[in-house]
Amino acid sequence: MAHAHWFFGNLYEEIVRMPDRLADDREAGRREGLLTGGSPVHYYLPAAPLLLASTGAAVAGRWHRSEARRALLAGAVCSAAGVVMTGYLIPTVNHRLLVGPKLPEQERQQLVKRWHRINRARLMLAAGASVAFRLAAR
Repeated sequence: MAHAHWFFGNLYEEIVRMPDRLADDREAGRREGLLTGGSPVHYYLPAAPLLLASTGAAVAGRWHRSEARRALLAGAVCSAAGVVMTGYLIPTVNHRLLVGPKLPEQERQQLVKRWHRINRARLMLAAGASVAFRLAAR
């Protein structure tokens, strides 16, 4: 369930171009910061511990089944890689887009493009983790 939350949250952000919108709001003087209204932190922060706990529980609970180990490992690697990517995005892209001095337009566009590239990878990783854990549960 936590991976579905993560996948559909990232999909929503991709469709509505969330970082672009938040940066536009900030530049228009309506919002600034990672914890302001509309920030994705509000719906990801409570789910992050659940994602980590459910990944750990899935691996620990089924590791004794040798036929499930490859799928469990794949799911855990996908989850970990997605978390690492998120850990990279927050300080290097999100924070720069949403806090501090206004960025030159070219730099802003580069950060938004980077966010979308990495978010698409996170979407694939979340989907991969979901599929892998479903296979391991069989």
